[in-house]
Amino acid sequence: MDTSNRENDILIEKIKEHGELIAALLSGLLILLAWRLESSGLNTAAIISYLSAFIIGGYAKAKEGIIETIENKTLNVELLMVLAAIGSAIIGYWTEGAVLIFIFALSGALETYAMNKNKREITALMDLQPEEAWLVRGAFEPMKVAVSSLTVGDHLLIKPGERIPADGQILKGTSTIDESAISGESMPVTKQAGDEVYAGTVNLNGTLTIKMTKPNSETLFQKIITLVQSAQSEKSPSQQFIEKFEGIYVKFVLLAVALMLFLPHYLLGWDWTTTFYRAMVLLVVASPCALVASIMPATLAAISNGARNGVLFKGGLHLEHLSVLKLLAVDKTGTLTVGTPVVTDIIIREDLEKTNTIATLASIESQSNHPLAQAILKYSKDHNINTVQGIDIEDVPGWGLKAKIEGRSYIVGKPDFVGRKEAQSFADGAAEKLAEEGKTVIFMRDDFGIAALVAMKDTVREEAKQAIKLLKELGIHVSMLTGDNEKTAKAIANEANVNEYISECLPETKVNYIKDYLANYKYAGMVGDGINDAPALATATVGIAMGGGTDVALETADVVLMKNDLSKIAYAVRLSRKMQRIVKQNIIFSITVIALLVSSNFLQLVDLPFGVIGHEGSTILVILNGLRMLNPKI
Repeated sequence: MDTSNRENDILIEKIKEHGELIAALLSGLLILLAWRLESSGLNTAAIISYLSAFIIGGYAKAKEGIIETIENKTLNVELLMVLAAIGSAIIGYWTEGAVLIFIFALSGALETYAMNKNKREITALMDLQPEEAWLVRGAFEPMKVAVSSLTVGDHLLIKPGERIPADGQILKGTSTIDESAISGESMPVTKQAGDEVYAGTVNLNGTLTIKMTKPNSETLFQKIITLVQSAQSEKSPSQQFIEKFEGIYVKFVLLAVALMLFLPHYLLGWDWTTTFYRAMVLLVVASPCALVASIMPATLAAISNGARNGVLFKGGLHLEHLSVLKLLAVDKTGTLTVGTPVVTDIIIREDLEKTNTIATLASIESQSNHPLAQAILKYSKDHNINTVQGIDIEDVPGWGLKAKIEGRSYIVGKPDFVGRKEAQSFADGAAEKLAEEGKTVIFMRDDFGIAALVAMKDTVREEAKQAIKLLKELGIHVSMLTGDNEKTAKAIANEANVNEYISECLPETKVNYIKDYLANYKYAGMVGDGINDAPALATATVGIAMGGGTDVALETADVVLMKNDLSKIAYAVRLSRKMQRIVKQNIIFSITVIALLVSSNFLQLVDLPFGVIGHEGSTILVILNGLRMLNPKI
């Protein structure tokens, strides 16, 4: 019984969703019936059928027009269409009036389809969020509970093939995760203990135990849904202008029609029937339906397209701004670069064995949490060099480490800590050359002098190099802003191939540089991922946050890249430029059609049927052109 009720509810929902289209098609059938009745001489039955077509096809748009007129206290396109249809019926053009209602209802159903398609994408996203989860408590068997009842700190079991119910950190297990719902990236990612996982993603193979780290309302997945929903409700400046223009234009059309009802009779000698007929044709062809539909369907389709590909726009305004972007300022650490240093060079004193020396250095550094120490430790693990645990070390803050191993003393750290002169002369002055390449150099000293030199560098992401190349091809000037010193900044800038760089930037100086760029380029974007980037993101024309960044950056930015892939910016720019091209095409096309039809009406070259087809046909073409933005290929 429950299954039957559910099926009925689904059927009712489907009918409601496609209600406008069903009404439009039904009115079309009634028009065909009326035409057949009229051909058979059954005029009264034909008129009843026409009236039915008017009511069924025009009800939704008439209701929408009246409600909007009352709420906004301004006239709109829907009322113009209703008046034109009624006027056609008054002068005996039942077929033309009914066809007008039919095509207007059909174009309205198509526009509703465009809106609903975007809503369906959000609904599909929301459906990816599991409603139940396996809660683990102590030695007890996992319990299936509602996701809404979970709290931060809960331990959850995720079995192979299940969706992850909450943002969390893996405590136990290794698995491959499908993160396409979050990042738009189709390739699964391998995760293990210590890695972050996100709600809505799919655990493909291994069993995982995770610790919930964020409440349901604050998960990355929920933020995506909220961002896209708010983006779809926010109107771009172009759309706002068109809507304001619509109210003024409709009044102008009604005034022109009022004059047309009388002036041609007295000035041009038209009979009253012709005068009224031409006024009704003017009412139809001068309505700005296509113009009004030029922007919104294309904008919503572009926002949906971006969301599917891991680029979240917080509104149509930011899409418009991206299309005219002239400069993009890019933060270095975590944006252009990986964000963690890696070992690039190791030089060992000639009388020492390389593997043993690296093992000694890594053993000392394993006692420290400093990023440079972790880079050396990772290098030793990657090269299968074993370290010794439990070494007594002394941490000298700001300088380095002291240690004793098997009676030998070691010092690890900066040149001044180990002896500047010896450090500078070690390996024929290699340290200076490495520093020129933007690398950070540390030394290890033993009882006999400098034992080893290690150079490390925050490496540029490969995808970042490709992204900058793509941005340059799009005519966008790329500037790197970093807090690093001049040498490091120059080396990274050369490797990334940016147009310019600015070193030793503080958060407030980043804002000042963005203001300068705005003055010089007018439209300047900023890409960042940290709290220190938030002021600059807010100042820029378009602030773009990396999805793996801080919550502050995500909330401040106008566009969010769900995967830390800068190439998505080039994709977003191409998407926005294509949308602007389509919008311009729609506006020029709709204005041209209106101008041609209005002038043809004054010259009595176009009759009501052709006026209806020309006007409503242009509206349908404009909407279909806007829906091209759903095409994944940009």
